[in-house]
Amino acid sequence: MTLEEVHGQDTPVESSADRMQIAGKALHELLVSAQRQTCLTVGVYESAKVMNVDPDNVTFCVLAADEEDEGDIALQIHFTLIQAFCCENDINIVRLNDTQKLAAILGSGDEADEPKDLHCILITNPGEDAFKDPALDKLSLFCEESRNFNDWVPSIALPE
Repeated sequence: MTLEEVHGQDTPVESSADRMQIAGKALHELLVSAQRQTCLTVGVYESAKVMNVDPDNVTFCVLAADEEDEGDIALQIHFTLIQAFCCENDINIVRLNDTQKLAAILGSGDEADEPKDLHCILITNPGEDAFKDPALDKLSLFCEESRNFNDWVPSIALPE
């Protein structure tokens, strides 16, 4: 079966850049919405605790690192373990390469002005209510399409 047969002859196929731009906008919307509804877990260790205690309530995972973080072996080991856990538990996951944009969206620090660990962010379900957001649906579709191209942890960019 060809791509044209899957999508239909009349349907234009989106380019990779278009898909990434749509996913970036959806991620921005999702982060803002989840933060407003207190459905975010921020930080590698905090995220690991949540995944260990209640993995069924995790709906999405974001791993973020800048170029200077690529040499941090401990962080890369954490990322590998988190990715494996997410794949094992059917949790969609994406990577970002710009923690500064992420900090601008989520706020860069707490009351004491200590910077947050923005390397891992989980979107969770609060209590009994399932977290529903159209942006989450868009990102889930993006992740599913990426897996069809054997890209298990796609990288995306947040919009300017």
